Amino acid sequence: MTPETYRNPILNADWSDPDVVRVGDDFYLTASSFGRAPGLPLLHSRDLVNWTLVGHALDRLEPAEEFATPRHDCGVWAPSLRYHDERFWIFWGDPDQGVFQVNAPQIRGPWTRPHLLKAGKGLIDPCPLWDDETGEAYLVHAWAKSRSGVKNRLTGHRMRADGTGLLDEGKVIVDGDRIPGWFTLEGPKLYRHDGWFWIFAPAGGVETGWQGAFRSRGFFGPYEERIVLEQKDTDVNGPHQGGWVRTPSGEDWFLHFQQRGAHGRVVHLQPMRWGPDGWPVLGDDGAPVTAHRRPALPPQPPAAPATDDDFPGGRYGRQWQWTANRRDGWATQHSGDGLRLTCVRSTDTHDLRKLPNLLTQRLPGNPSAAEVELRLHSEEPGARAGLAVLGDAFSWIGLQRGADGTVHVVHRFAEGVAERERDAAHPCLAPEGRVRVRIEIGAGARCRFSYDLGDGPIPSGPVFAATPWRWVGALLGLFALAPVGPGHAGAATFTQFRITDL
Repeated sequence: MTPETYRNPILNADWSDPDVVRVGDDFYLTASSFGRAPGLPLLHSRDLVNWTLVGHALDRLEPAEEFATPRHDCGVWAPSLRYHDERFWIFWGDPDQGVFQVNAPQIRGPWTRPHLLKAGKGLIDPCPLWDDETGEAYLVHAWAKSRSGVKNRLTGHRMRADGTGLLDEGKVIVDGDRIPGWFTLEGPKLYRHDGWFWIFAPAGGVETGWQGAFRSRGFFGPYEERIVLEQKDTDVNGPHQGGWVRTPSGEDWFLHFQQRGAHGRVVHLQPMRWGPDGWPVLGDDGAPVTAHRRPALPPQPPAAPATDDDFPGGRYGRQWQWTANRRDGWATQHSGDGLRLTCVRSTDTHDLRKLPNLLTQRLPGNPSAAEVELRLHSEEPGARAGLAVLGDAFSWIGLQRGADGTVHVVHRFAEGVAERERDAAHPCLAPEGRVRVRIEIGAGARCRFSYDLGDGPIPSGPVFAATPWRWVGALLGLFALAPVGPGHAGAATFTQFRITDL
């Protein structure tokens, strides 16, 4: 690699279903956040290659009671990010409720509370368009068969200019069943270019699909279609679903995801140009690029979304999300450094997948090691705290207070079909109630666990292969728990969380 080139993926973690917009010299990106809170992550870049996480647009999922417990594959699906009328707008589909939008004068907010634009089951992947030529506003969305019984089609609406409501009952504007060979048409992004209405939409499924482009002189069709990006003879499976953005100098670029198992959907950047026939050409004549010349933008220092955290004053960085809406008292601020998590009492201590009080961040896509120091302050028998890899299957390593008052290092796991965890290694006494735990994440998201009581690292248990949560990437998580009982159960403190490349 040279300073003039970049290598894909540019975001090597689960920034699923990305969309992008430029405002002035700045680029902004959002992504699916499903049932985690806060939701709707907001990333910023000046060069389309180096990105930082600057906040979230959704503090809590609504209705709040629906997301008081984990709903890992529900919530915020495939948002669209736009800038109109000096405001940022994000539209997304909740497959169980309908199409929502929030907006804000600045990317860091304040963002409005979610507004339900169209209620219904299975309404997903919405995208608005404000047509500067006519003053009309439109909305397109896809369908989730799991909720509606409908898939492989895109529905279009006229929309109120203020984004608060729709002006008609909607019409199917692209029916994938009528296009030979097309299936699972979804994720539309709507644009106006060169006198055409354009819909960039993926099809074919996340593992092996392709990126399509559709164009029509009128919003409601008829549309003609073309495949504009597909795997071909590259190693990038299913390159699709993302957004088009143009730089101030007029260069065109396309950001999309690639499904990578437990690592989720990593983000790639493709060059884009308009061919002599007026159709977009993505990547290397329709094949994704591994490396390419950087966009012609001012050079920027290397940057990536934060992962490490010293938890100053007990506060955690914006890279962390809870597995459900946050409740007061889970994490407490204090005068020193370190994350102090309350040992939340639960009937589900045997299954981390059911717990809302896990503080998580994305599993890194490159071989890495995650480690953190842990102290268990609880005197409650059965109280525990640790570092986990979480998906359909999970595994964790940490500390647990025994019935005799001693504290042990424990390492547990559960398979995807198992209803409760079991030991992955024999418990080991932790005389001082503290330990440094480590998870090394290798190729294929194969995880090796170890712990250090002060005399050097000791391997623990067999290799654990991380799994996604259905189509949501696996997560790293910190937690503190206690069995059901009366009174406060104490806390655990985590310090010096680090993720390093291997």
